[in-house]
Amino acid sequence: MQTLSFLDFAVIAAYLIGTLALGLYIGSKIKTGSDYFLAGRKLPWWAIGMSLVATDIGAVDIVGTGGAAHQHGLAVANFEWIGCVPAMIIAAFVFIPFFWRSGVTTIPEYMERRFNVAVRSALAICWIIFMACNLGIMLLASAKMMHVHLGMSVDACIYLTAFLVGVYTISGGLAAVVYTDMIQCVIMIGGCLLVLVLGIIDLGGIEKFQAAIEKQEQVQQQKALAENQEAEQVSYTALILPADADTPFPWTGIFFGLALILSPAYWIGNQAIVQRSLGARSEFDAKAAYVWGALLKNLIPVIVAVPGLIAFVKFPELTDGDQAFPELISHLLPVGLKGLFLAAFLAALMSSIDSYLNSASTIVTNDFYKRFYRRDATDESLLKIGRSVTLLLVFWAIGFSFFLMTRSEGIYTIFQTMMAFFQGPAFAILLTGLLWKRATGIAAFIGFIVGVCFSIMLFTLNQEPVYTALGIDPLFQISEPFLYFSIWAFLVSFSLIVIISFLTKPESAEKTDGLVFSLKPNRGQA
Repeated sequence: MQTLSFLDFAVIAAYLIGTLALGLYIGSKIKTGSDYFLAGRKLPWWAIGMSLVATDIGAVDIVGTGGAAHQHGLAVANFEWIGCVPAMIIAAFVFIPFFWRSGVTTIPEYMERRFNVAVRSALAICWIIFMACNLGIMLLASAKMMHVHLGMSVDACIYLTAFLVGVYTISGGLAAVVYTDMIQCVIMIGGCLLVLVLGIIDLGGIEKFQAAIEKQEQVQQQKALAENQEAEQVSYTALILPADADTPFPWTGIFFGLALILSPAYWIGNQAIVQRSLGARSEFDAKAAYVWGALLKNLIPVIVAVPGLIAFVKFPELTDGDQAFPELISHLLPVGLKGLFLAAFLAALMSSIDSYLNSASTIVTNDFYKRFYRRDATDESLLKIGRSVTLLLVFWAIGFSFFLMTRSEGIYTIFQTMMAFFQGPAFAILLTGLLWKRATGIAAFIGFIVGVCFSIMLFTLNQEPVYTALGIDPLFQISEPFLYFSIWAFLVSFSLIVIISFLTKPESAEKTDGLVFSLKPNRGQA
């Protein structure tokens, strides 16, 4: 990458200082636990919607999506257009206003109200393990990319990022996260849009860009035939891929695994996502935030995936797709504009880390400390505990990121698959709990635990050393079949919940009153 100029560093410094100052200013107004965890329930829809987008698209996602488009084509855009937008619209008009009216602070808290404390604890444990591990992963992955762009050591980048994000998140809680995310969303979209526009101009316009893609596809097919390999006939601009396509994005996995299970589970049941709408100032704001976020989401594949296709044309020799975005930055952005993109890059990584940091602290404080240790804790004491837990999570993320540096490559992919381990079962208990009065707590707990174990078993049996030792074929033929893990885990959990619910005593009317979607929820009902 070309040397950064003084102007580049000035832009980056201005962004970092501005973000830190905003977070500290908001933190000075935080007085209670409600302010810290739910921003006093005063957040406007436009800020929440932009925060949703910024949280979902991190720096690693920008690089990874561009890399996937370079390797497999535009089908990766389905993770936004099919995987996010429909689920966000459904959530906006069905689930999110219901959660907001119920007055809960966390999704696991709703699980106890609807089912029992065992379901709440099991779900909370899964989320805290995932969030805690993901904090270290995001911190390390982001530090490695900062190391390449800024020339600082990886260790220094870890400490710098943890300090910046930690300070304003510890100080300002959810409000600081949302309002800094709003700025980060603008910078992130602007930076990626800059790369897209300059890339298309460099190729001579949209028509020449399309022609170059077709030409490069032909070159690859001819090369594969010359090497006596089967040539991939799927167009790089195709959105719908065959079920047997040699990519992680066949239509079956995208539709059944992503659109029907993983995406609704993520946008309806992910504490790091839903917590923003729980802090909305009104039911209208809670709903409008998701609709506004969905509209912005339509733009994301264009500014993130399409640059991967530009790199496919300009740098077809790349074997590592994750180098597509860095190569474009190096070749396209002149001195002075690199600072803008790197500011966007920093915005993307910080928006993901701060969100998981705040939400992990919320779960630890509300679902463990308050629930099991001090149920009579005051709002002011919860503020102190929340900030203390956030600080401990910062130290944990730093330590875990250094631990990951000693491990073999591929650990990031393993932990990304972790979400598929429990998201399917989590969606099953959420769906049955919200929509079916007959679902029981015992059934929900058993269905969730068995579903998680089943998805882990599928992952294990699909590992080459395991299926080779057992003398069986791999369960799934595509690479990274996490979408299929979620399908089968959801089906197992959902089936068990239905069967066991019919075999166990129904919950009392008092227990389900206000907690099932067909009934009118009472705000704050325990």
